[in-house]
Amino acid sequence: MASFEFVWWPALFVLPLPLLVYFFAPRVKSATPLFLPYLPNQAIQNAPKQWIAKILISAVWLALVLAVARPVWYGAPVMNQLKHRDMMLVVDLSGSMGQEDMLKQGDYYDRLTAVKQVLSGFIEQRQGDRLGLIFFADHAYLQTPLTLDRTALSSQLNQATLGLIGSSTAIGEGIGLATKNFLDSQAQQRVIILLSDGSNTSGVLDPIEAAKIAKQYGVTIYTVGVGAGEMNVRQFFMTRTVNTAQDLDEVSLQEIAKLTNGQYFRARSQDDLEKIYQEIDKLEPISEATQTWRPQEEWFRFPLALATVLMALLLIIRRNHV
Repeated sequence: MASFEFVWWPALFVLPLPLLVYFFAPRVKSATPLFLPYLPNQAIQNAPKQWIAKILISAVWLALVLAVARPVWYGAPVMNQLKHRDMMLVVDLSGSMGQEDMLKQGDYYDRLTAVKQVLSGFIEQRQGDRLGLIFFADHAYLQTPLTLDRTALSSQLNQATLGLIGSSTAIGEGIGLATKNFLDSQAQQRVIILLSDGSNTSGVLDPIEAAKIAKQYGVTIYTVGVGAGEMNVRQFFMTRTVNTAQDLDEVSLQEIAKLTNGQYFRARSQDDLEKIYQEIDKLEPISEATQTWRPQEEWFRFPLALATVLMALLLIIRRNHV
């Protein structure tokens, strides 16, 4: 929180010094006043009033002491992460992400909605990490470059819609584009979290080859396969069992994670997704090494300026009554 304080506060102890001098210092004997009866009464009426001068002198003294005490305003503390991690979130935006098979509290949601809800919470917790966002379907597209602005990242994630960039699945391009964003990175830890519900059906780069390239640049890839799998679907007067994850290429996702020293996770419900991102959060803990500083502004110039103005006013009053 913002605060205000006097850095050299012991200087405030000299505030009553003029009063101590006034009451305890030996009094100077005043000379006998000389009365000149021939002076006009107007001269006596124009003499400066002593109480005005005393008030001005007291105010000048107060302002000077406050300036010497060095008043400083401190802003709210600002924390800087000494070490940060660069993390790219690579999200499947193919047509199959509209499948409503993500169970949450008795209701089924489509996969993209579940991913948005879970991933938004994950983003909020990654304070200090630079995060980026890539969507892939027919091709991969950089939605958000690496940034510390988690609010903007969550906003752009929640604006994603199906069919925006096609209906196919370009997993290899997603990995390749994420790796490309790490080329100028100075971070010691580079992480990709890849989420997909299908197999590579589009793009110009094979997923395994893309993973090998990522490994050369020290990138760790965590892969998440989405899909409920076998579930009962009611149709008219009968119920049949369907596999909603039949297109999911778990073998490739497992191989990608293994090549880059990451892990593969399987999400069959929204609760599974939440647990997976909590587990990744533990595997990639946020660095606790931070540096804190507070913006500050010196305010001594304000009482000093006030003292200057009051002294000038006092001189003007005295001069006009000489």
